[in-house]
Amino acid sequence: MKLLSATLDSDNLNLLISAKIDFEQFADFAQPLTNALDCQVRERQWGADRHQWLLDFEGSQLWLHYEFYGDICWISTERQDEFDVLVYLHSLLQPYIQS
Repeated sequence: MKLLSATLDSDNLNLLISAKIDFEQFADFAQPLTNALDCQVRERQWGADRHQWLLDFEGSQLWLHYEFYGDICWISTERQDEFDVLVYLHSLLQPYIQS
């Protein structure tokens, strides 16, 4: 798995991920990502232009999103007090970012 970048957005409680992602083969990107982050996949949803996976990381519920038209991928939490989980996950992604 190779990432172009990973950026934290504390205002929106997101971890933004930039990578080359094939919408039709999203699982080929997302499964190694969730494995690298030691997250359990609880649910998978998809539609015409979006994938959304519910993840569990040590009891914290997170959402992995990918929107085709914007070529945007991010992990989000709905709870301000769980933003530190995204900070930790961000640190785990650092070895996968291409320089």
